[in-house]
Amino acid sequence: MSRPVQAVIICIGDELLSGNTLDTNSHYIANELRGIGIETKQIYTISDEAEIIEKTLKESLSLADIIISTGGLGPTKDDKTLEAYSRFFNRKLVFNDEVFAQLKIFLEKRGRAEILDLNRNQAMVLEGAEVLKNEHGTAPCQLIDDNDKLIFCLPGVPFEVKPLIKEKIIPLLKSRFGLHSILTAVVSVVGIPESALSHKIEDWETHLPKSLSLSYLPVGNRIKLRITAKGSTEIELQKQLKIEIQKLKSLLGTSIISEANDRIQDIVKDLLISRKMTISTAESCTGGAISKLLTSVSGSSAYFAGGVCTYSPEMKAKILGVAPSIIEKHTVVSAEVSQAMAKGCQQLFGTDISVSTTGVAGPNTDQYNNSIGLVYYSVRIGEKESTHKLFLPHLEREDFINFVSEKVLQTVVEEVLKS
Repeated sequence: MSRPVQAVIICIGDELLSGNTLDTNSHYIANELRGIGIETKQIYTISDEAEIIEKTLKESLSLADIIISTGGLGPTKDDKTLEAYSRFFNRKLVFNDEVFAQLKIFLEKRGRAEILDLNRNQAMVLEGAEVLKNEHGTAPCQLIDDNDKLIFCLPGVPFEVKPLIKEKIIPLLKSRFGLHSILTAVVSVVGIPESALSHKIEDWETHLPKSLSLSYLPVGNRIKLRITAKGSTEIELQKQLKIEIQKLKSLLGTSIISEANDRIQDIVKDLLISRKMTISTAESCTGGAISKLLTSVSGSSAYFAGGVCTYSPEMKAKILGVAPSIIEKHTVVSAEVSQAMAKGCQQLFGTDISVSTTGVAGPNTDQYNNSIGLVYYSVRIGEKESTHKLFLPHLEREDFINFVSEKVLQTVVEEVLKS
């Protein structure tokens, strides 16, 4: 094709529109497609109504070469996707013995000896469709080739969608369209506002090779510079990326905290393992979110010793040894309490690094009437400790927790690099 291969993603489900379920499928699918050079032209989130599905299919086929829909393939009566597909493409639904046999094996492994009629419905496939086996669920993925346009009909459960996309659909698309993987590098920059950063690297960005493109992705107080390379051999692209990153390093110096990883928890992992350092956490207002970030990475047991969530003043005193007099004098949300928590945590776990958080996530204030959005956090490395204050009254509770957790780990990286 002379123009880029383009795709449309359709996420089907009333639960997505109601806000009860978060759509993670479209983000994952678009990212995987981008990795092989396929541009996502449009993402639709629609209801389970057959008429709406048909209308969206019509619009999608006018926009793109590839349509990927997720959802609406369950066994219940509100799952209307196949019905809509059948009508739109004028294809009968036929019983597939192979799909049914796989369905029986799947249910039996999960202690379901009885196959209900509703389950049998999931063995109905569109006439002439190619069936892509789903090892993680009961509904298969179906592929329709319609006038050289590929339409994939997937179940909606994310842990079924991901392997179908990564293991079956992406290889199929690469083969069909002669595509190759696109290389990306992410350089994480701290301490420079986005506008100032753009000005500082303007000349470098202007003279990037045509095969490279740059995007700015702010995450909290960190800016991720994503460099995307395409249009040449992989060896040549890797060489170009390496050269341009070296130029960035000469421009930005210690403001770069990583040139290899996208997520802060991965950056922390590489840094602590390379320095043979350990870390522990004492959390209050973040409720264990920092520990969750750290342990979301495979191999985190090599550097993460453990964490405590001392939410009440009594537990701060009992577990971390924070003197009640400090809390009484300064209140529980204070630099002094944060410092005492970090020190007690480091002693409790015997780690090189400890972090602590204490604050008011909202929407209500605490018993001391501290301001909503106020937080103190400390990073202790050996005998050196730094304490920081944030005031985030504009953030809702979940956003507050996520921001503070990312910021704490970012500060860990900055402080370790300085030590």
